[in-house]
Amino acid sequence: MFGLVVRFTLKDGAAADFDRLVETTVTEIHRHEHGTLVYAVHQVEAEPNTRIFYELYRNRAAFEDHERQDHTRQFLIERERYLDGPPLVDFLELQRAAGAVGSLP
Repeated sequence: MFGLVVRFTLKDGAAADFDRLVETTVTEIHRHEHGTLVYAVHQVEAEPNTRIFYELYRNRAAFEDHERQDHTRQFLIERERYLDGPPLVDFLELQRAAGAVGSLP
């Protein structure tokens, strides 16, 4: 498995528009990306302009496929107008897991 966590800080007043963009993108991910195991978007409590994405892919190739998708490329372009600085990205290497993730190949 291959994963990443991305932290976005949004401009004041941009959250609703960013969230609509995310909703459209997540719908397309669900529809077209079978190698995307988890694509979860969270709002941080007490930080209304912060979003955390947790992404888990079957492997690095599935992530690379995700990055080539038209809906992902559109998200990467459009998100810039809503961000208050560059996103912070941490790539993850799975060490241990429990629950549904632990049962994946």
